[in-house]
Amino acid sequence: MPVVVVANPKGGVGKSTIATNIAGYFAGQGHAVMLGDADRQQSSRLWLGLRPAAARPIATWELTPQNIVRPPKGTSHVVLDTPAGMHGKQFQDILKLADKVVVPLQPSVFDIFATRSFLDELAEHRKASKMQVGIVGMRVDNRTIAADKLHEFVDSLGLPVLGYLRQTTNYIQLAARGLTLFDVAPGRVERDLEQWEGICRWLDN
Repeated sequence: MPVVVVANPKGGVGKSTIATNIAGYFAGQGHAVMLGDADRQQSSRLWLGLRPAAARPIATWELTPQNIVRPPKGTSHVVLDTPAGMHGKQFQDILKLADKVVVPLQPSVFDIFATRSFLDELAEHRKASKMQVGIVGMRVDNRTIAADKLHEFVDSLGLPVLGYLRQTTNYIQLAARGLTLFDVAPGRVERDLEQWEGICRWLDN
């Protein structure tokens, strides 16, 4: 049972957007998906409450920041949305479960510095050799200097860049209805699905 953790110590980088769309992708493949939310804001759980009954099912994983436990039997794929500033015992407990860690990163000097320390901490974790870590660039406009700096930073990491996602209202409009890119007609979100191709290949590997 693969457990995908979406994590970054910086708030507002798009963790819930990534987590819900990964869950939507797995559900679209016919998997028994469970989406957990260890963040106090409970954005992913709120999103699940908006999800229409006709959409492919995604189960709620009941957990609290103080109670990170194994997901129940019958689940084939787990996605876990995590809080900003995750550290200490909670950080260790979550990483014990993780098979893959997706790190969303925005082209901001503050995000880059915060994420560098987090990635160093991930590399030092005792499970690091068994855990796959991938970077997703968020809200990236490749025409900007900030994007150049992001590319430069990511190139220095030695970690795979799974994709760069543009800033678009598609994510906002779909989230407001409890949906993902993978729940609507592909023609409506064709450009965004193209940007997800590398992420999906990595998730399936």
